[in-house]
Amino acid sequence: MATNTFLLYGANGYTARLMLDRLAAFGLRPVLAGRSEAKLRPLAEQHGLSYRVADLSDATSLDAVLADMPVVLHCAGPFSQTAAPMQEACLRTGTHYLDITGEVAVFEHGFTLHAAALKRNIMLMSGVGFDVVPTDCMARYLHERLPDATHLQLAFANAEGALSHGTAQTALEGLGAGGMIRQNGRLVPVPYAHQTLTVDFGNGQPQPCMAIPWGDLSTAYRTTGIPTIETYMGTTTQQIRIARLGNYLGWLVRLPWVQSFLRRQITSRVTGPDETVRQRARTHVWGRARNAQGQTVEARQHGPEGYTLTADTALTITRHVLNGNWQAGYQTPAGLYGADLILKIPGTSRE
Repeated sequence: MATNTFLLYGANGYTARLMLDRLAAFGLRPVLAGRSEAKLRPLAEQHGLSYRVADLSDATSLDAVLADMPVVLHCAGPFSQTAAPMQEACLRTGTHYLDITGEVAVFEHGFTLHAAALKRNIMLMSGVGFDVVPTDCMARYLHERLPDATHLQLAFANAEGALSHGTAQTALEGLGAGGMIRQNGRLVPVPYAHQTLTVDFGNGQPQPCMAIPWGDLSTAYRTTGIPTIETYMGTTTQQIRIARLGNYLGWLVRLPWVQSFLRRQITSRVTGPDETVRQRARTHVWGRARNAQGQTVEARQHGPEGYTLTADTALTITRHVLNGNWQAGYQTPAGLYGADLILKIPGTSRE
C-alpha cells in the first residue's frame, strides 16, 4: 500500500469534496468510501480514484474496507451516531482513526478508548478540522505562556461564512440540549448561552459572543490540563436572545415531528458555502488564560474560512500520520503536533 493512500469515509459529503479538490497540494491519493455506491462511483470516476462501499451498521463490510488501510479520515456525520462504530472497526483492524467532529460527547467517548488504542498500537484523534485544530492550538499556546493557568476562555468567529448540510444536521441534534462548561475538571451542564463576552477578534469591530458547548471543553482539557474552560461563538445580540429562548422551548424542538420537519428543511435548503463565500470569509480565534494570582495572557489567530481550513488541517494531519508522525492512544491535535500546527496552514497568522 502506497504511503499516500488512506480511506476517506463519507467522501460524498460537502467537506470531503473540498478535500478531493486539494489532494494534489498534499500528494495524497485516498480510496473513497461511504454507504452509497450510486454517489461514490461518479465521484471516484471524476477524480480518477477507486472506491469501496460499506455501511457503518455492517461490521463485516466495514472491517473489509479498512483491512489494508493505514488510516481512515472519517467525514460522515453526525458523529454522535457515526464515530463509535468506525472507532470500534479501527480497533478491530488496526487502523489509525481521524475525524472532523466538534461534538464534546464524541471527544469524551474517544478518550475512554485510550487504553484499547494503546493495546492495538493505533492512534485515535478526533477534531482534525476547524473543530478543533485552531482553538486547540490556541489553548496550548496560551498554556505554554502561563503554565499555571487555572481558567481558559476560547472564542471563535467565522466571519461571512455559512453552514454545510452536515454541520446544520449536527446543530439540529443539539437543539434544546442546553450548554456546558468545564469546571474544576468536570463537565457541568448550564443553560445555552448562559454567559456572553464582547471579544475584539482584531477585525475592526468588537463582537458579542455567547457560550456554547464547543469541543474544546474536552480537547483543551486533555491538551493543557487547565481545569476550568469556557467556549464561545461570535454571534449577534438577536441570535443570543433566540438561543436563550431555546432553553425554555427545548421540549418543543426535541419532538420527533419537529426534528423531522427541520431535517427536511436542512436537506432542501442547506448546501454549504460556495467558492465565492469561501474566498471572502475568514475565521478568527481569541483566547485568554488566567492563573490563581489573576495574571492573564491573551492572543488572537486568523485564518481561512472554516470549511477551507478544515480541509487543509485534516489533510495535513492525515499526511503526518501516513509519514509515521503519530502516537498510539487517544490524542488531541495540538497535544501531539504542538501550538504551531495551525501556522503551517496557508493564510493563517497569530498575534
